Amino acid sequence: MQNHESIYSFTCQEMQDMLVREGFARYASDQIYGWIYKKFVYNPDEWTNVSARIRDWFSSNIDFFLPKITKMEVSKDGTRKYLLEMKDGECVEAVTIPAPGRLTLCVSTQVGCAIGCKFCRTAFLGFKRNLFSSEIVGQFLSINRWVKDNVDPMMNISNVVYMGQGEPLHNFENVKKATLIFMEDKGTSIGRRRMTLSTSGLVPQMHRLLDFPPINIAISLHAASDDIRDKLMPINKKYDLRKLFEAIKEIPLGAHRRITYEYLLIDGLNDRLEDVEGLCRLLDKKESKINLIPFNEFAGSEFKSPSDEKVRWFQDELLRRDYVCTTRLSKGADILAACGQLAGKQTVSR
Repeated sequence: MQNHESIYSFTCQEMQDMLVREGFARYASDQIYGWIYKKFVYNPDEWTNVSARIRDWFSSNIDFFLPKITKMEVSKDGTRKYLLEMKDGECVEAVTIPAPGRLTLCVSTQVGCAIGCKFCRTAFLGFKRNLFSSEIVGQFLSINRWVKDNVDPMMNISNVVYMGQGEPLHNFENVKKATLIFMEDKGTSIGRRRMTLSTSGLVPQMHRLLDFPPINIAISLHAASDDIRDKLMPINKKYDLRKLFEAIKEIPLGAHRRITYEYLLIDGLNDRLEDVEGLCRLLDKKESKINLIPFNEFAGSEFKSPSDEKVRWFQDELLRRDYVCTTRLSKGADILAACGQLAGKQTVSR
């Protein structure tokens, strides 16, 4: 698919090694990284402090294609959803979420998704392919430049969450590489505390998190019993709650760190007192943070969102039991940009 390797797939060390291998100065990697990840200039002809010989070599031997933003929608709350087209014509969606002092980018890791969660609009698309690390990084670069050109030239994406289309751990190596690139000191230098990976509970890959950069981990839990989780997430039939929590125990947690458990509240299904009590049996108070997400409705879904009163009651019951529990404010629901609503350019129906 890619005739040349993408410029956006190199860590700083890999770029240094390539330059030396081709007979160029090692230090040029710092210059190139600065142009791409600090100045957001992706045309080598504009790299004024890089030698002409290096610029010519890169132009001839390296791919500079970036995902193209073909559509942008803005929500009444300031959330923006972007449709990005890859080199082969496949599309994914990504979302920017503004908040005081930060701009969070929700990136996709796959075209479609193979997990098949019943509450997720992406699941209706099925799975097409993994994204390359350069396509994950490319979402960041394309959108960051768009924001600077169209919103505020001083604004930069500060946080990255792997919560877009796809199961990140299904695409382990490419997501790992993208994470290392995001964390590069010579590049965007996004700290590990400003990055979050959300997984549905792909147990074999969770065992590999020991070999993953130590960023925040979020588990899509959504139920406190196997019978309800089976209905919502087919993956639970293979990796049930017992297997999931055995794998969670292996995730390395630094001092004062918690695992976030995402819990989608669905009216009449998992919003009862017995569900509160089930969560309390499952989760350790000191190592857990519960993030409640009222279900975001979309056409074709059988589920409904609970009332605001029910959401507040559920949270209060957990707080009363001394759990750290927050409710995620729905952002971008009016443009189908909220949690579980991303689907790309395809029409989703049932």
